[in-house]
Amino acid sequence: MIARARWVLPIDRPPIDNGWVEWRGQQIVGIGSGRTPGEAQDLGDVALLPGLVNAHTHLELSWMAGLVPPAASMDQWIRALLTVRREGAPGGEPAVIESMARSAVAMRASGTVLVGDISNTLLSPAVLAQADLGGVVFHELLGFNAADPADMVREARERIATVSSDVRTSIVAHAPYSVSPALFSEIARAAGESPLSVHLAESAEEIQFLRTGTGPIRSMLETLGVWTPAWSTPACGPVEYLTRVGYLRQGTLIVHGVHLTDDELERVRRAGAVLVTCPRSNEWVGAGPPRLSHFYASGVPVAIGTDSLASAPSLNLFDEMAEMRRIAPEISAAAILDSATRQGAIALGFGAEFGTLAAGKRPAMIAVDVPASAGDVEEYLVSGVPAGGVRRVA
Repeated sequence: MIARARWVLPIDRPPIDNGWVEWRGQQIVGIGSGRTPGEAQDLGDVALLPGLVNAHTHLELSWMAGLVPPAASMDQWIRALLTVRREGAPGGEPAVIESMARSAVAMRASGTVLVGDISNTLLSPAVLAQADLGGVVFHELLGFNAADPADMVREARERIATVSSDVRTSIVAHAPYSVSPALFSEIARAAGESPLSVHLAESAEEIQFLRTGTGPIRSMLETLGVWTPAWSTPACGPVEYLTRVGYLRQGTLIVHGVHLTDDELERVRRAGAVLVTCPRSNEWVGAGPPRLSHFYASGVPVAIGTDSLASAPSLNLFDEMAEMRRIAPEISAAAILDSATRQGAIALGFGAEFGTLAAGKRPAMIAVDVPASAGDVEEYLVSGVPAGGVRRVA
């Protein structure tokens, strides 16, 4: 099979004007411009690029769309979320699964091919497989005063063992304010080569809690009845905290990172970790806009996530890229596209197969309609792609 397009975006090199991609079965065998090596399908005025990678979302929260309004602070948003969650989804688990399935189909339709999904119930693997989406399901554990961390991890392993799906899985921690130091360490110890993920430095309240043990998060834990006097205030920043519990390592996905300092970003870079940014969610939950220019300037690999429909209006990664462009116009369009494809694929452990168009990679490509008048194809792609302008090619 050969496809010709007005633009071909390999991602790891500049766009190719009037380019083509050739593949056989599940492998790209050639890419170039000009004359094709055989009969080609002409896709017309489109940009042909690798499928997108949504490196952080919560499909299980899809049923909450429109039920958790934007908040002025993170703790206010969490309290509202927990209130909705306690009431439960009208229709129970079948309704939750139906909402997840709709969201997965919508992600696929808007160009996503790989997903890093956070799951507490392990409903996600079957939903992703049904929607023909690959990726990693991060089975997330919470336990601020966990009595037996080793037992919690063992039970999580047993739950995963019952899941019948080709989607990869990994046991991960939620956040420093919801997971005890001992549970953090046990999860990291048991992870092996599996990727780790953690919500970190998302809000100013989290920073206050780690440094002083006080503030709205402490009050929330007390209200929820999970606070324990046995917890010792670490009196440090979030990156130092992850280091102490053995969770910061090569490939750890640091999700959000809104309040990371430049020094902390340097520590993340040295550790070989990855930053997953979700700008629309950050503003929705009252955490504030991420320091995107600092993220990219630090040299830390940056991937992109949409978070959930409880904190974002869509799971469309093109919408997320447009928000990044609005927040930080100084970042090149090429860098944002690299984050949405290559960096995301590497972060989830699929860099050898996905993320760029090159010989040996899988032909998981999408075609995006581009107006003939568009002078800069990369700029067009990160400025908001209209709904219905995306389709899968192979």
